[in-house]
Amino acid sequence: MMRSIPYETLQVEAEGPVMRIWLSRPEARNALNDRMIAELTDCFQALAADPAVRVVQLGGRGPVFCAGADVEWLRQSVELTEEQNRRDAQTLADLLNLMNQTPQVLIVRAHGVAVGGAMGLCAVGDIVVAAEDTKFGFTEVRLGIAPAIISSFVYRKIGETYMRRYFLTGELFSADVAKAIGLVHEVVPAEALDGRVRELTEAVLAAGPQAVRTTKALTGLVTRLPFEAALSLGVDTTARLRVSPEGQEGLRAFLEKRKPQWPS
Repeated sequence: MMRSIPYETLQVEAEGPVMRIWLSRPEARNALNDRMIAELTDCFQALAADPAVRVVQLGGRGPVFCAGADVEWLRQSVELTEEQNRRDAQTLADLLNLMNQTPQVLIVRAHGVAVGGAMGLCAVGDIVVAAEDTKFGFTEVRLGIAPAIISSFVYRKIGETYMRRYFLTGELFSADVAKAIGLVHEVVPAEALDGRVRELTEAVLAAGPQAVRTTKALTGLVTRLPFEAALSLGVDTTARLRVSPEGQEGLRAFLEKRKPQWPS
């Protein structure tokens, strides 16, 4: 993966088809600032053009995943005009949209604390696994602002009823609650977190690469299309994949009771 800027707030590790991205500002509880947003944007722009990477794991170094917005960054925003704040907010919105559309499977590994903007990172994850002692929260209203940038992504994850419930109070809630409302998919003991992320990664890698990418794109489309258009897309996708080299290999392997050898 080619970088256009050096990374100061991230650690990036490549292992075959897996990319691990670590938020790495532990002294600041991995809080989001303009530099981290720029580096994450650069990273996911590069990933969008890298078909060799199939799974992206996103986690945080130190005791917490991400404590939301950086205090110094917030302090600077107080001095900005409304238009300057609009441009500043747009950078986070663009990043979340980019992450939401990344062709790789994005697995988010949450631990410790995930609040504010970190909830947006969870909302764009395809699979979110949390340590059982993680605390979550949409805490923006307690700062006199709103969780507005992340709201479009959170809505698609948890729906309006839970948005109202947790957006309006800004209170912290447990990993079990996060799972119950649909923000998190699995909750595990902290010591089992890395192992479960690894198991889920292996499950994705066992599937057909093109099938997974196509399926991810499909899930983003069918909820936005009229019913008949979504149905037609499903028919066309099925027909196309069945005759593709990958589909042919997968079906033959199933019929012959062997593991598929996916085309490179």
